[in-house]
Amino acid sequence: MSDAPDAGAAKKKGGGKKKLIIILGAVALLGGGGAAAGFFAAGSMHKESGPAEDAFRPQLVLTGEKPEEVAKTWAAKAAEQHAPEREGKGVDLPRPANASAYQATYFQIPAPFTSNLADSDSFAQVSIAVSTYYDQRVIEAVQAHELPIRSAILMMMAQEQELDLSTPQGKEKLQAKLLTVINDVLKEKTGYGGIDNVYFTNFVIQ
Repeated sequence: MSDAPDAGAAKKKGGGKKKLIIILGAVALLGGGGAAAGFFAAGSMHKESGPAEDAFRPQLVLTGEKPEEVAKTWAAKAAEQHAPEREGKGVDLPRPANASAYQATYFQIPAPFTSNLADSDSFAQVSIAVSTYYDQRVIEAVQAHELPIRSAILMMMAQEQELDLSTPQGKEKLQAKLLTVINDVLKEKTGYGGIDNVYFTNFVIQ
């Protein structure tokens, strides 16, 4: 008779242990599920954070680096990727905020641009050079697409007024227009701009 309470207590105690094990198992299961959900969410967030690095995009060249070597490195990476899909007319590559930290590359467009001016018997002849803080692929793009660049510039110049181009302000406006025209052609042909400035190396109105 004296053993009965002990047996009942042992049975009750054993039942308590089973409940505790079940509860701990459930907590572990929920914890594992929560962790899995967390990893899944983290993975989803990582995928949605933005497109993979675009090796086709010209890269900024740090001071001391060689634009040709930077272009070669990224061209090799681009060969392993598919060209990205782009919307619109391409991507503008902005001038870096701290320009002194980067290497500028200059390129003289070989032949001058000669065009009649609007509402005038005069014509303008200008020679220009361009610069970029991005790798050599930008200059190579200017060389490869010189014909459409020349065509776009001549069409734009034919709309200019002699009086406007005779003033420093008019020349500055033309400089800005040339920059836009060149980058627009590059964006259309290659997907990227990259020219940060245009320089007059000769400017004649007759």
